Amino acid sequence: MSELTLNKTAANRQKLLRQVGPYLAAVLAAFVVVGILLLLMGFNPLRAFQTILFTSFRTRNGFIQTWLKFIPLVLMALAFTIPAKGGKFNIGGEGQLIMGAVGAAVVGILLSDLPGVILLPLVLIAGVLSGAFWAFIPAILLYRFNINEILSTVLLNFISFSVIDYVATEIWPDPLAGHPTTTPIGAGGELPLLISSPPLHSGLLIALLAAAAVYIYTERTSAGYELVATGANPRAAAVFGINTSVLFLLALVLGGAMGGLAGAIEVAGVHHRLIEGLQSNFLALGIIIGLISKGNHAILPFVALFIAILEVGASAMQRTLAIPVEMVFIVEALILIFVLLTDVVRADD
Repeated sequence: MSELTLNKTAANRQKLLRQVGPYLAAVLAAFVVVGILLLLMGFNPLRAFQTILFTSFRTRNGFIQTWLKFIPLVLMALAFTIPAKGGKFNIGGEGQLIMGAVGAAVVGILLSDLPGVILLPLVLIAGVLSGAFWAFIPAILLYRFNINEILSTVLLNFISFSVIDYVATEIWPDPLAGHPTTTPIGAGGELPLLISSPPLHSGLLIALLAAAAVYIYTERTSAGYELVATGANPRAAAVFGINTSVLFLLALVLGGAMGGLAGAIEVAGVHHRLIEGLQSNFLALGIIIGLISKGNHAILPFVALFIAILEVGASAMQRTLAIPVEMVFIVEALILIFVLLTDVVRADD
């Protein structure tokens, strides 16, 4: 092996260490802090961490639940990071997921007699378009009236709560559910299973393809470069002929489409109907994933998987050790803080 090859290999290792090192240090520091808190509360931190980190790999059910959690998390993170690439902040992923679920459920119920080869694509497309439309509203308000997208996307979240409640309680309610829930969508609108017991639907493949497509778009295409350039320096981008206003709008709409896809997959793959509350805490976790990954779409799916592992482990920890599930929220928050602190340390250097 030549000296040039050795030097190149060493340089690649150093580059990888610089990229991965801050994340490993942040995770370690977060667990150390939480370990001290658990000791002070009278719990065994080693058993707690073992439960959190390995529940996803001990049983088949834990493994499946981790991937089911991963699907909406990676899509909601993309709903945040795509607009962030363009310099805009989409805090409306929750509403976009809900409206995507509503759109998917409406099509799945109204066209329930259609065969799966037609109905399933329509259900997913309806979800994507509904989420994109819900993001188009704040986008056009920004484009035409310069209304801050943070405020408008947050407010639209609250409107979506009323929409899902109305659809689930007034239009197609299931009187036997005991909770705001619609009647089921047609069987043809359900996603096929990758694993039957416990069920893991093929929405996983769709989410992975979406993540790959976003990475290629933002990192490997000229259109993606224009989006990134707009987010980095809108004034300079405009000087070089990039229509920054349109790209601001496009970034928010693409983010909304990812949120809508997440909602459609929850309906078509998990619930097979519209259920109030299906958005869970995906918005907050998606934003955390986006911030931890710093908008790096190559790293984002791995961060999403790690957060999914923590979430599944948190539930097991609460059941088996009676440790409050909020401890995992503290872990996630500390990881984010420590990752962001690495930027401060680098800037000082």
